[in-house]
Amino acid sequence: MDLLELNGVSKNYGSLAALKDINLSVRQGEWIAIMGPSGSGKTTMMNIIGCMDRPSSGGVFLDGADISKEGAKNLTIIRRDKIGLIFQQFHLVNYLTALENVMVAQYYHSMPDEKEAMAALDRVGLSARAKHLPSQLSGGEQQRVCIARALINYPKLILADEPTGNLDEANENIVIDIFRQLHAEGSTIIVVTHDPEVASDAERTVVLEHGKISKIIDNNAQGAAV
Repeated sequence: MDLLELNGVSKNYGSLAALKDINLSVRQGEWIAIMGPSGSGKTTMMNIIGCMDRPSSGGVFLDGADISKEGAKNLTIIRRDKIGLIFQQFHLVNYLTALENVMVAQYYHSMPDEKEAMAALDRVGLSARAKHLPSQLSGGEQQRVCIARALINYPKLILADEPTGNLDEANENIVIDIFRQLHAEGSTIIVVTHDPEVASDAERTVVLEHGKISKIIDNNAQGAAV
């Protein structure tokens, strides 16, 4: 069953065509990597999938509903209810503890639950750091707080933008191990990355060039393009 479907999606910014006729289906429980050079359309594609922007043309279907024509208010609600976002720059509130940063996501979704938020931090190995401010956490620990925050409302889709881009190798491995566990549990994951090693863990790698899909690689078939 497809959780996400892009049908003929294009995005124009004035005379600039950032995406051109993108067709892509993502199955429930699938792990997809999106790669491509700077300017290839990765960020634009992520923003459309993540309900932070709308296509100029084409359809975007998430969990069976066409979201391509929704206004900003409804897109915010869809993003809140169905998507867990993980950013390269973390975007933690610097005066809130790790636990409180996770609970903020609960607040905007339903009701804060400290016990549930603590369990989310424990899942990423940070229960002992729950009362620490972001400035007291390493980059890897901050990214794990972001993952806990993204997971707290049980999203249909986990969307990660360069989640290991600011991490050293040890912390990169910790974060990727968390993604592997989530995937094994049935989560649907889309990771935008420049790192072929990170992409290799996905089931398929979508390669963008000049706003178009140049190829889709089946990573389970030792690099065969599909």
